[in-house]
Amino acid sequence: QVQLVESGGGLVQAGDSLRLSCAASVASPHTFSDYAMAWFRQAPGKEREFLATISWTGVSTYYADSVKGRFTISRNNAENTVYLQMNSLKPEDTAVYYCAAYRPTSSLTWVRVGVSEYDYWGQGTQVTVSS
Repeated sequence: QVQLVESGGGLVQAGDSLRLSCAASVASPHTFSDYAMAWFRQAPGKEREFLATISWTGVSTYYADSVKGRFTISRNNAENTVYLQMNSLKPEDTAVYYCAAYRPTSSLTWVRVGVSEYDYWGQGTQVTVSS
């Protein structure tokens, strides 16, 4: 069982930066470092959209084309936290941002981009970017 709590959202202006955090609580026998983590977002009236994922070690990452070069995902396994650094924010980045987790069974094909492929979700944090 994994519980996820996002924080760091808010109202910013276009061009600003924001860093989101997601704190995880993981029930034994597993640990945070057993899980691949990801960030998604959902704008009003739209489907939830994959943004980025990071491997359990933090060595490997994968990004959606829409945010590649502007957003950076990272994790601190000692602090059970995953981050999303967002730079050059645009009004179209306005959405509720969610972190998600799943436990990979393969080290070769671990990247997951589908909502249904993640087992655990946080409650979301609102990011609003004004023009």
